Amino acid sequence: MKMTHEQEIEKLAVAMKETNSTRMYERYLAIRLHLEGRTLTEIAKILGRSFPAISGYWKSNREEGLRGLEFGEYPGGIRKLSDEQEQQLKETIAKQKPVDVGFEAKYTWTLKIIRTWIHREFGEAYTLKGVSKLLNRLGFSYTKATYTLVRADKKEQKQFREGTLTELKQKLSQGEIDHLLFEDESMNRAYLALQYNWFPKGQQRKIPTHGEHKGAKLFAAINYETGYVIHREEETFTADAFQRFLVDILRKYPDGQVVIVLDNARTHHADEIQPFLREHSRLSLVFLPKYSPELNPVEGLWKWLKHDVVNNVFFHKFYVIRSHVAAFMKRINKSPLEVIDRLLVQV
Repeated sequence: MKMTHEQEIEKLAVAMKETNSTRMYERYLAIRLHLEGRTLTEIAKILGRSFPAISGYWKSNREEGLRGLEFGEYPGGIRKLSDEQEQQLKETIAKQKPVDVGFEAKYTWTLKIIRTWIHREFGEAYTLKGVSKLLNRLGFSYTKATYTLVRADKKEQKQFREGTLTELKQKLSQGEIDHLLFEDESMNRAYLALQYNWFPKGQQRKIPTHGEHKGAKLFAAINYETGYVIHREEETFTADAFQRFLVDILRKYPDGQVVIVLDNARTHHADEIQPFLREHSRLSLVFLPKYSPELNPVEGLWKWLKHDVVNNVFFHKFYVIRSHVAAFMKRINKSPLEVIDRLLVQV
């Protein structure tokens, strides 16, 4: 049964309320305005779109209803590539580098390279904006690459997760271990990485710096059960400094068996700390597989700290960064559930 204009408008009103996409809202609005008596030319002026675009929305809606307005239906435009060609494009970008398909010394896919590849392979001409829209529709986004440790042993990591770590959790729940901690170190410079942030258009935030590389060398350990973070600042990352941090941990947890999960840094295996470990037999160190920072939740703590405190900030005095770090640690220790939710739920 065909809907009346009033029923269509009511259905559009519901869709406009439910959508989170401003672009879909605009398309719904265009159809609604036309149903309410506005001409397509008037709607194009109101929404700042071309007449062919608005006409395309209307045509697609008449043919397929609201579904015809969804992205991928190409209202007002014609698909240049077939399904098979689009699939070939997706697989090429996802699985190969430009140099693999004939672009000498090019290792990063750019809009220009992709446009050239499409024209070379399929004989279709795109604008850069057109390539961008095509990639977005195919599920691609413009993101920064990240490094991965190629020497990490996936088998060892899996064995640690499913074996060692599971066993430690069981011992903790059964009372054989009283405190399970994860430990790591980090250097936080007086000025660190610049990161994306919101700022008025046409301007750029300037971070003053004097070019020196002072900072805070930090040790930190997170209690797996409570989310409490203990930390210590040192001038160097040495075996003596690490031992002083172990003393801090034993003072924080004066009773019971303490197990610390940590990486394979040289200072953690140093001969100098072995007498201390033998003297304090209730303290045990469990080492992560090599090159496995993702298994240590303290890595997430460092990212959190740098995001909230250090990035995009210049500390003109060394002691200032120390006070900011201390304030950060004090703040998160007031919200241990946030620490657990953010850092430990995936462990």
